[in-house]
Amino acid sequence: MKRVVFVISFLLICFCGWAQPFQKKEIPSYGFINMEMNKIQFFGTDTMRKYCFYEKLDFLIKMKKGRVNILHIGGSHVQADIFSNQVRLNLDAVNGDLKPNRGYIFPYETAKTNNPSNYEVTHKGEWIPTRNVKKDRVARLGLGGIAVSTKDPNAEISVKLNVDSTKKRWRFSRLRLMGYCESSNVLPTLKLGNSFLVSTYDSISSTYVFELSAPADSFTVIFPQKDTLLHLFTVTGFIPENDEYGIIYHSVGVNGASVPSYLSCPDFNRDMALIRPDLVIFGIGINDAVPANFSDSAFVAHYDSLIAGIENVSPGCLYLFVTNNDSFKKKGKGRRAPSVVNENGLKAQRAFYTLAMKHDGAVWDLFALMGGLSSMQAWQNAGLARKDKIHFTPKGYQLIGDMFYNALIEAYINETRRK
Repeated sequence: MKRVVFVISFLLICFCGWAQPFQKKEIPSYGFINMEMNKIQFFGTDTMRKYCFYEKLDFLIKMKKGRVNILHIGGSHVQADIFSNQVRLNLDAVNGDLKPNRGYIFPYETAKTNNPSNYEVTHKGEWIPTRNVKKDRVARLGLGGIAVSTKDPNAEISVKLNVDSTKKRWRFSRLRLMGYCESSNVLPTLKLGNSFLVSTYDSISSTYVFELSAPADSFTVIFPQKDTLLHLFTVTGFIPENDEYGIIYHSVGVNGASVPSYLSCPDFNRDMALIRPDLVIFGIGINDAVPANFSDSAFVAHYDSLIAGIENVSPGCLYLFVTNNDSFKKKGKGRRAPSVVNENGLKAQRAFYTLAMKHDGAVWDLFALMGGLSSMQAWQNAGLARKDKIHFTPKGYQLIGDMFYNALIEAYINETRRK
């Protein structure tokens, strides 16, 4: 009897030790949220994408080796980086003692648009922004769908990864600057106190690389001009890198972006090779579904084209589609025009399921989870959504991030139990 008790106790200890990284986030109770829909639904006939992703995640968690690259791409929901950063922080708890890099960042502040609050950006000099939602463009765009360009010899961009000075979580030993100049007379340089580190151009990835002698969590890049004739230099993003194992969560978002917005970026697929994601989380669609003549078939076709490009770079990765949230739109013009529920949300919801089936992917049905059509009103009443009934409050985004994380981890646990 004692031996049986010992064996059971031993197994419980092992199980608890194994399960510890997967402690789910506690979700507040709201009567209008359909928690039964907080799950990842897998579709398609080929399960290899799902299998390969969870095998790689399983190996990392159990052996503490390897890297799992996740890319979350969308519009304003992702540019704000509250929802996506909540998932990043939750997954970082799964990393435990592993300290991988933070992932792709862009100096949105320099582009005169809202910057995520979880890293700080300042700049000097004159910069011209370019976004994939605009037809008039100064710069050629890549993965991030946004850029800043300058001819100013005094231009600088400074980034501080750890806003909370008491927590030095995100550090890097190598900084990769994504950008270009039509001339070799501008060579990005890292300012380190009173010293300077000139970048090395990597022609394979078309990036500028700084190799640091010691880990850092902040940087300032300057763009000295070597010629009296000023040349335009364009920055399309940064990846602060290190060689640590772990889960790396990249997020890319542009306010107002649709799927065609990203299709219009000529360097999108080239830059994708810097990440080679194992999992792509698609959250693009809320802007596509605004027009009254929204075509679900065209929406699917646009996504097909985007996925085809990603497949060329990272074949076999898993695609996870986050359906549009329920939303309202203006009926008529002007600030006082009344808002009505956007019924295209139902068409977009079905389109995401179609995409998951076509590409052997998965769906996290945020639309149904919220409570379905018109549920955004209840979210606003509860302080979880903004008055525009399109975006969420920070509290709402954090709640969505926690629910998504729980669903993702539950899917992993269910998959490993099948072995």
